[in-house]
Amino acid sequence: MAGLATATRIAVDVTFMEMQAPPDVVVPLPRGWSVARVVEPDVPLYRMLYSGVGADYCWWLRRTMPDTELSALLRNPGISIHLLYHEGTIAGFFELDHRLAGSVNLAYFGLLPHAIGQGVGRAFLTRALEEAWALEPVVVRVNTCSADHPRALGTYVAAGFRHVRVVREVWDIPDELGMRIPDHLRV
Repeated sequence: MAGLATATRIAVDVTFMEMQAPPDVVVPLPRGWSVARVVEPDVPLYRMLYSGVGADYCWWLRRTMPDTELSALLRNPGISIHLLYHEGTIAGFFELDHRLAGSVNLAYFGLLPHAIGQGVGRAFLTRALEEAWALEPVVVRVNTCSADHPRALGTYVAAGFRHVRVVREVWDIPDELGMRIPDHLRV
């Protein structure tokens, strides 16, 4: 039937993690790297970050969110967006969601492709955790999945997160997004 949207079905294992105290080890950012909070993030910037970081890892949910809904989310005082810069060029971002009292969720975290392999990931995660713990939560949470970068899970564990649970999820990713979907994830 014409006009029906098609989707590619994938299965991922989502690992939910948390930490209940700031990490003991602080990894400083290398020279030439910095992190800054975006005071008023706009939809085009966010879409560039989200698509740029998540293109190879099946980040699709926010790509389907209408602009008005995404704009309202970005204006919510319980959401903060922080950019990683290398010598003035954007190299990655993280999003903190602290709308739930006592909890901060590291909702999104990642490097743009040109920054991967530069030895900055763990230091960037340290900065994200410093920002999260500055909000004085009881717990900081993150989740990763089998579609994410192969080093994501190990990086979170090395930073001090502990496993809470693993859940198998099935996602229908709209084909119109044109995402590269690894064969091993397809159902």
